[in-house]
Amino acid sequence: MTILHISAVKSWGGGENHIETLCYELKQSNPEIKNIVLCVENTLFHERLNQTQIEFQTAPLAYNLDLRFSLKIINLCKTKKVDIIHIHDPSAIALTIIADKFANLPPFIFSKKTSFPIKNKKLTLYKYNYSKIKKYLCVSDETRRITLQSIKDRDKVITVYQGTSITNKSTATDFLLREKFAIDDSKKIVGTIGNHIRAKNLETFIETVNLIVNVKKRTDIIFVQIGSFTERTEDLLIKIKELKLENYIHFLGYVPNASNFIPQFDALLMTSQSEGIPEVIFESFYHKKPVISTDVGGIPEIIQEGINGLLTPKEDFEMMSEKIIYLFNNKELEEKFVTLSYEKLISNYTASVMAQKTLKEYKTILNGN
Repeated sequence: MTILHISAVKSWGGGENHIETLCYELKQSNPEIKNIVLCVENTLFHERLNQTQIEFQTAPLAYNLDLRFSLKIINLCKTKKVDIIHIHDPSAIALTIIADKFANLPPFIFSKKTSFPIKNKKLTLYKYNYSKIKKYLCVSDETRRITLQSIKDRDKVITVYQGTSITNKSTATDFLLREKFAIDDSKKIVGTIGNHIRAKNLETFIETVNLIVNVKKRTDIIFVQIGSFTERTEDLLIKIKELKLENYIHFLGYVPNASNFIPQFDALLMTSQSEGIPEVIFESFYHKKPVISTDVGGIPEIIQEGINGLLTPKEDFEMMSEKIIYLFNNKELEEKFVTLSYEKLISNYTASVMAQKTLKEYKTILNGN
């Protein structure tokens, strides 16, 4: 069986990490499955794949519907004898449909990784309901619920939780956060990982830190944010300077293997306003670090408030600040959270479980079901 994974994303994030993890796991467990990734040339994902053993190809994507990308899909399907096309983002759906209009491509499978509703527009609904899409793999039940609102054939929509690999974890980093930022051992490090995009809502992150440092006068907590800079970054940096938080918030920008820094955190913070399920939470479970997060998307499916983590409504920076302080004031909570979260991860949310469930769907499609 040959699977062509298609990504039309120009950055590096959880979706691209999911592709890499899935290909890695299938190679280990089912070497008879051949995985090929098609990504946009000269991007962070391209750079990342260069450092792996994953077979991949690239194509230019100068604008949203660049025909060169679609022609590359056709070429790969013919030369590599592709059995299934696994589409990993909305832009890739359109490009694959265009290719299918020129050549009769193999069946599609689509991974829905966010909890954004599908827009109620004629062309968008046509794209998402395209007949060649045989399965929709949603990363959470909440993502599935939202997706079902727009998909005509409801039987095609299922949940396959994204998982994290437990066989290739590393703690190697080019530097130590405490040394780089001269953070005393008496201070806590709260880390957050995510690109500077609207969904991650770093504005709430900054407001949370402002309340902790400038209002509650807790200067013993330092915040480190890792993720690619965007057009939003300049305004975020201006806000940090206005609030005099330069010594308490450190932006690292894009860092390869960002999750390797998690063991240097005392807790992970997520202030997102929209999510599927961020893999960084599973990685924090693995490294036994407590998580404080907004209760968006599928996050409440893996974190139970007060049981294995702390949750707040989105944009509620006042409650977020209270939860962070509450966690650090109750050491026994940290130990309880990380123990239960690790057990939950090993039982339900490993990349091995994800890969086998995905493979089952590949086989179902090839069998014509």
